Amino acid sequence: MSRTRAFDYRRATRPPPPDAAIPSPRLAEAIAAIVSSRGHAASDDRGSSGVGVADCSLPARTGPGTEGTAKREITIPKKKKKKKKGARGPGDRDDEPGGRQEGRGGEGDDGWRPMGRAEFRAYVGLLILAGVYRSRGEACESLWHVETGRSIFCATMPLKTFRAYSAALRFDDRDTREARRLAAGHDTLAPIREVWDAWCERLPLLYEPGPEVTVDERLVPFKGRCPFRQYMPSKPARYGIKLWVACDAKSSYAWKMLAYTGKHDKRGPPEKNLASRVVLELTEGLGPGRNVPFDNFFTSYELVRRLFVQRGLTSLGTLRANRAEIPRRLLEVEGRPVPSSRFAFSSTAEPPDAAVVSYLAKRNKNVLILTTHEQHVRAPGLSGRADGKPLAVLHYNRTKGGVDNLDKVLGTYSCRRRTTRWPLALFHNMVDVSAYNAFVLWRELNPAWMPGKCNKRRLFLERLGKELAAAAAAAERERRGTKERARGNGGNGDGKSDNATGSSRDGRCGGESEARRKRCRVCPRSRDAKTKTLCRGCRMHVCGKCAVVYCPNCASAPCQ
Repeated sequence: MSRTRAFDYRRATRPPPPDAAIPSPRLAEAIAAIVSSRGHAASDDRGSSGVGVADCSLPARTGPGTEGTAKREITIPKKKKKKKKGARGPGDRDDEPGGRQEGRGGEGDDGWRPMGRAEFRAYVGLLILAGVYRSRGEACESLWHVETGRSIFCATMPLKTFRAYSAALRFDDRDTREARRLAAGHDTLAPIREVWDAWCERLPLLYEPGPEVTVDERLVPFKGRCPFRQYMPSKPARYGIKLWVACDAKSSYAWKMLAYTGKHDKRGPPEKNLASRVVLELTEGLGPGRNVPFDNFFTSYELVRRLFVQRGLTSLGTLRANRAEIPRRLLEVEGRPVPSSRFAFSSTAEPPDAAVVSYLAKRNKNVLILTTHEQHVRAPGLSGRADGKPLAVLHYNRTKGGVDNLDKVLGTYSCRRRTTRWPLALFHNMVDVSAYNAFVLWRELNPAWMPGKCNKRRLFLERLGKELAAAAAAAERERRGTKERARGNGGNGDGKSDNATGSSRDGRCGGESEARRKRCRVCPRSRDAKTKTLCRGCRMHVCGKCAVVYCPNCASAPCQ
C-alpha cells in the first residue's frame, strides 16, 4: 500500500499573517525597479527616458479582516552618487554612463551636460578610425587596450566617455516626437527625421554629377526592431533599412537619398506607381542632358516619357517581360539564333523617341532594354565583339553599377557598430556616406594628390579621423598634464596637496593617506588591489605587498 500524507485543512484555510499583506519596502522597490527596467528595454528605439515613478498594483491591507486590494503608487528616489569636490557627471570623462536620460541643455542637478562640438567631432572621428582599422566587430575594450589597442583612442577620450556618448546619443526630443509623428501623417522616421532631412539637403549642394546618374536601392544592415525593416534575400545582409539612392555612375558620389518607410496603412493596398515617384523625386534638381540608368523595377514607358518631357533627361533600363508596351515579336525566343538581336522603335508623334532592344544572349535568356538615349534611338547598332551584344546593352552594363559600387566601398571601411537602435544604425550609415563623399570631393579638387597610390581612400579616412579628434586629443593631453603636474607638486592627482590629504612622509615609500583609495600601480589589474598608501617619491598608489620597507636611518636619507 502506498502511504498518503495527511493534509491539514485548518492550515490551508488559515488567513495570512498581518505582515504578509503588504510587501516590505525593499521588495516594493525591487518590483518597481524591474518594471522600470523593462520599460527601458521596450522603449530602446524610441529614445531615452528617466523613470522615477512606477505604478504597481500591490495588495494593501486597510484593516483586519479586509480582503480587497488597493492600487498604491511607489516612488523610487533616484540614487545620487556622493561626489567629491571636482567630480563630474555621467557625460564627463571619468564617470560611468549613468541613467538613460538626455541632456537638455546646460548642466543640471543630475550632473548631465550637453555634448560640445569638439566632443561630437571627436566621437565621429573615432568611429571613422574604427572603420579604417577594420574594427567593426571588435570590442571597444580591445581598441582602448594599453598594449594591443590603438593609441589614438586612449589619447582622445576614455572608454567610459565613448560608451556614455553612444548610449545617450539621440537625434530628437522624445517629448514632442508623438506630436511630430502625427502632424506628418504617422511619420515612422520621426526619431531622426530632422537630422536626416538636413543631411539629405546638403548632399546635392556640394557636387555636380557627370553625364550618367544611376538610380538604385540600398540596404542598411539592421536586424533589430524597426517599424519599416525590410527583407531582401538578394542582398548580403537580407534584413535592414531600405534606401533609394541616386549617385554618379563614375565616382559613386551619393547625390540624393530617400528612406523607404513602408506603407502608411499596413492593411491598405500597395502604393501605385511607387517606382515612378521614387525616380522623379531622386532626379529633382538634376540638370537636363543627362542619362539615368536603372533596373527593371523602375523601367516603364510612362516613366521614361515623363523624365524626358518634364526634366529633359534620357533613360536606359532593363524591362520586365510582363510590361504591356513590349511588342510581341520581341518576346519570341523559339527559333531565334543565339546570339541575336531585335529592335523596335516608337512611332508616336509626341516626344520622346524610344527604342526597345531584345538581345537573346542564351537559349531562353531574353534581355529587354528600353531607352530614350539619342545614340541608341537614332543610330542603333551592334558591337564588334564575338557575342554580338548591342551597344545599348554595353552602355547599360557600363553605367548600371554606380550604387552597387557605393555599397562595396562603404562596406570596406564601415564605421558601423553593433546596436539595437535603428536611428543609430542609420546615423552610422550617414557617417560612412559622408566620409566617402568627402573623399570624392577631395580627389576631384586635388587630382595630383598621392599619384600612383592604391590606398588613397584609407589614407584619407585615417587623416580625416585624426583631424576630427585633434581638438579633443589636445584637451585630453592638457587634462592629463594638469594631473601629472599636480602630482609632481606634492598633490595626489586631484589637485590636493599632501597636507590637505594628510599623507605621511615618515617612510621612504610613503604612509597612509586620507585620499580616496585607488588601484595599486604595481599589482596586475586582475588582482584589483586598492590602497591609500602613496609612494614618497613618485606619489603613486602602492599596496602593502608591493611596498619596500626601510629602517629609520635609510628612510631619513634623501630619495635616490
